[in-house]
Amino acid sequence: MRPPSGIDPGSVWAQRLRQLERRLRTKEERIVVLETENAALHLKLAEYQGFARRSTNEVLQLYSAHGQQQKLQRSSVVTQLRGSIKRLKQDLKSLRSFALELSKDFQRQSKTYLYQVLTAVQEIQLQNEALQMFQIKAFDLEQSLQEVTERYEKEKQKRRALHNSLVELRGNIRVHCRIRPLLPFDTAAEHSISQDRQRSFSEKVAYAVDDETVLVKCSRPGHASINKTFQFERVYSASESQDAVFADVAPLLTSLLDGYNVCIMAYGQTGSGKTYTMLGPQLEDNFAFSLEDELELGIIPRAAQEVFRLISEKPPGSYWVEVSVVEVYNNEIFDLLAKDSCGKVYGVKRDVVTTREGKNDVPLLTHETVENASEFLHLVNRGLQLRVRHPTLVHAHSSRSHLVVTLTITTIISEDNCGTSWEDEQTSQRLNKEVSCTFPQKMRDNKSTSSSRASSPAQLEATEKLKQVKTRLQLVDLAGSECVGMSGVTGAVLRETSFINRSLSALADVLGAIAEQRSHVPYRNSKLTRLLQDSIGGDAKLLVMLCISPDQKYLTESMQSLGFGTRARQVQRGQVKKKNFPVPSKAK
Repeated sequence: MRPPSGIDPGSVWAQRLRQLERRLRTKEERIVVLETENAALHLKLAEYQGFARRSTNEVLQLYSAHGQQQKLQRSSVVTQLRGSIKRLKQDLKSLRSFALELSKDFQRQSKTYLYQVLTAVQEIQLQNEALQMFQIKAFDLEQSLQEVTERYEKEKQKRRALHNSLVELRGNIRVHCRIRPLLPFDTAAEHSISQDRQRSFSEKVAYAVDDETVLVKCSRPGHASINKTFQFERVYSASESQDAVFADVAPLLTSLLDGYNVCIMAYGQTGSGKTYTMLGPQLEDNFAFSLEDELELGIIPRAAQEVFRLISEKPPGSYWVEVSVVEVYNNEIFDLLAKDSCGKVYGVKRDVVTTREGKNDVPLLTHETVENASEFLHLVNRGLQLRVRHPTLVHAHSSRSHLVVTLTITTIISEDNCGTSWEDEQTSQRLNKEVSCTFPQKMRDNKSTSSSRASSPAQLEATEKLKQVKTRLQLVDLAGSECVGMSGVTGAVLRETSFINRSLSALADVLGAIAEQRSHVPYRNSKLTRLLQDSIGGDAKLLVMLCISPDQKYLTESMQSLGFGTRARQVQRGQVKKKNFPVPSKAK
């Protein structure tokens, strides 16, 4: 008998075996009962036999006294005794026939049950053999599935590498998307939402289908739910850590030391996790990010650590690093590292100008030289304390400005390094170590010493042959786009929201103009786009980190962010230009 399809054969035969075992136990119990009754009957038969023997003895005694008691021969007592004996003999005969029938029935049932048990054992053995075959097949299928999965992962990595190469050639903007988990303030802010949006609070509608696809469940009252998908270079689910996010960002930092500018910006609505992604968890008192939990550090501190780790692998003295921190607040640029005459740090308004080379620059912007990641993080934290923040109904610590942290790496190279031999290259590297130490000092003091002018002719000649190549890493934490009805802002904060939304709209217009290859790109519509013009326009490898909330009540804002990321992926800026790094020739 074959089990129906879709049912596990092992469980079916196990159930059948349990049924047979129950029936066998029932029959065994019945046999025990019958054996007990048979023993009782045998006891009763023995009792009757003893009674019959006693009766026979009494009868013999009566016969022996027959001669003496002839008159009593026909008495009622003798008649009763004979009747009793006759009845006893009949009962004994009945008991014998009943015991015989019981014995025969017991033998028949025992044979039947024994046959059923043997049949069940044979069926179980057959089922065990079939189960073993199924297990072998399942094991083979699991191995095949594992091999297919490994091949799929390898092909996926190859496809991603080819896609990244295509992105490099086209100059496309890389777009990653991070979905934050549901947070307590999602529920706490429900009372402030307008009535037309008070439905399905804290309902998750955005999901990471895989590491490249976002699924959004769009639903309206009275309409069927519609699922929309968005494709990006990388998608992070709510459970993925800061380590996983930075692992996909780190390769860009290698490009930084290879001569390419890099820009990483976080885009999304207020409260979607941009600042957490870029900086990490922040302290409540001064809004600086905490360095206690290294696992929670964001992209900016991790990028600094990685850059200085990469620099440590290079020849000493061939690189130095400068940092600047600015914010774009109400369409004005403020230098967050500027100091007054007393050395006190305060935000100074700066402006963006276009140089003769067509590049954008911020005159008088403070650039601090740093020698390690700790100094860099100290300066960034110092600038963060001046960043403008105001609480809203959506986020208690909402950033009201765009933060731009710039890491400028100056590389000292030899102009004639292209045609040198191995011995000349070693000499050049030695001279680089001796001479390059003067460049950071010039940047700090803005003057040269007389001792440097009195160098030997070989050093002077080496200095003239050395040149500086600057590459730039811009780390941008954009202010969040807001719906005024949800944030509940008024007065000066409402004006801030207007400037934030206009600057983000200008950023979207710039990307749209580049994507459509228009002759005019409206960079000048906002100070933010002017500040980022070189990075957006194709002079840097650009990564946009979309941050969205999975909550139903932020569906409109999440869809707007996903649409922005989709449009950004379509931008083709041409291959990013590498800075003029010489390629050393091989040793002769």
